Amino acid sequence: MEKYDILRDIAERTGGDIYLGVVGPVRTGKSTFIKRFMELLVLPNIQEFHERERAQDELPQSGAGRTIMTTEPKFIPSEAVEISVREGIDMRVRLVDCVGYAVPGALGFEEEDGPRMVHTPWFDEEIPFQEAAEIGTRKVIADHSTIGIVIVTDGSITEIPRESYLEAEERVIFELKELNKPFIIVLNSVHPYDPETLALAETLGERYNVSVIPVNAYSMDHDDVMRVLHQSLYEFPVTEVNINLPLWIEELDATHWLRSQCEENIKNTVQNVRRLRDIDWSLQELNKPEIIDSVILSHMDLGTGVASIEITLQDGLFHRILEEVTGTPIEGDHTLLKLLREYSHANKEWNKVAYAVEEVRNTGYGVVTPRLDEMTLEEPELIKQGGRFGVKLKASAPSFHLIRANISTEITPLIGTEKQCEELVRYILEEFEDDPQRIWNTNIFGKSLHELVQEGIQSKLYRMPENAQLKLQETLQRIANEGGGGLICIIL
Repeated sequence: MEKYDILRDIAERTGGDIYLGVVGPVRTGKSTFIKRFMELLVLPNIQEFHERERAQDELPQSGAGRTIMTTEPKFIPSEAVEISVREGIDMRVRLVDCVGYAVPGALGFEEEDGPRMVHTPWFDEEIPFQEAAEIGTRKVIADHSTIGIVIVTDGSITEIPRESYLEAEERVIFELKELNKPFIIVLNSVHPYDPETLALAETLGERYNVSVIPVNAYSMDHDDVMRVLHQSLYEFPVTEVNINLPLWIEELDATHWLRSQCEENIKNTVQNVRRLRDIDWSLQELNKPEIIDSVILSHMDLGTGVASIEITLQDGLFHRILEEVTGTPIEGDHTLLKLLREYSHANKEWNKVAYAVEEVRNTGYGVVTPRLDEMTLEEPELIKQGGRFGVKLKASAPSFHLIRANISTEITPLIGTEKQCEELVRYILEEFEDDPQRIWNTNIFGKSLHELVQEGIQSKLYRMPENAQLKLQETLQRIANEGGGGLICIIL
């Protein structure tokens, strides 16, 4: 990622105020890190000469050995300075240094006659230096930083062994976690790229679930600073995760097994995504089900915390679902094309009568209006009326009339005695009460009730003779063309 993009994204996430709270145990290189950070990133971008000189004078002191160099929390520079790293990227930067939590072996907390006492802004009376250091460190963590930089060490930069730092290290990290403040760990080492240092960084990352960057704070360069800032971006919270499935999934019913499985997988994964660094984990989790072919991070805006993920399903799954939905075997794209053509034709034919069917359901009568291509225009005919002449243009077209006729049928099984009939009635009523649909499967004389009713209705439907059908058709034509005001129907 280009360095300007990193700075722009950080400025966007922090509202333009980049306040780096540099915390950790004492004697880990916090002041050294701040000094190099200022020299590499901040000072070169301060345009005003006197302001740059003042910031230079405020850089913290640093030194080797066991003796504590920082004696109080310090804002560096004392006021946030606005820097312009490129046109369109302006930000206010301030780093916060602190004493840090005490570690065994560090010098400076004690004097010959007891604990070193200091004045602080928080109390009227003097308090022990160690207590003041802890209060100041907590305030830096909680009140004065938008990003936390925890400086730890492998013990190579001082005469204090690694084991002495562990308790203070855990304490500051857990306090940052309780505040839900984005932070990273910088592992300060004289040999940051040795296998032992890299292994320690990996162990710390797994233990605290946070990014760990090994550097030599004394000699770090501009790339190291950018790497620290880049990793800090991934500790900011995710604001939105957009997961894009194939659009045809949305056309499935909400209860369909494929849609349910996809949505359940997404729900179980996304609910555990908190920070941007969790996105990589989510990609692996989303890719676990067998139905998934690939999961790709299509876009991630580090400045806003919005991530977009594309999910591709296995090949052949689309055809498989089409077979389920249509009930038609689909051997390949050629079958699909044939099926679409058939469905397209059927859909066009249905659209012709759909409105009429809806009307006949609602009112009992529906008409399919003829289309233009169904109309027949006869040859023009010259006519004379009195002394005037005219032209008769005659057109005809077929119209379809749908009439709802309620057909009733009766089934009267003769099964024997009155008691037997009562038992049959009771049995049918019980079936109807428990499950109304099951009554159709009731067996009567070797046939289901549904079959008996169907046979009775069909026998009546086909009972109308052909001559009656023709007369009914002729009657409809005359009513439509001539009007039905004088219609008299006699059914014998």
